[in-house]
Amino acid sequence: MKNLIRASIVVLTFAVLFATSSFAADTGADLYKTKCASCHGATGAGDTPMGTKLKLKDLSSPEVQKLSDEELATVMEKGKKPMPAYEGKLTKEQIQELVKYIRTLKK
Repeated sequence: MKNLIRASIVVLTFAVLFATSSFAADTGADLYKTKCASCHGATGAGDTPMGTKLKLKDLSSPEVQKLSDEELATVMEKGKKPMPAYEGKLTKEQIQELVKYIRTLKK
């Protein structure tokens, strides 16, 4: 019986660790989908009706990709017309995950 309990604890521990690491790996993409894609589009091209109306820059463009991580984070935190500020709505860690995800959009 003790061995069964120990084995169950070990399995549960690995399950929790695996679930946590999987969630962390998807955080940037998930945040992008929920907070950014409605305007910037799935690929970051800004090709949504709202993105087209607001004339949003393509997040994969050299112009955006040349910005430093700090500059991208500042735009997200403070906003840049017409984009709203996300300071207080997203944690610094979430903003960093979004910066990492935007880097994956590079052409």
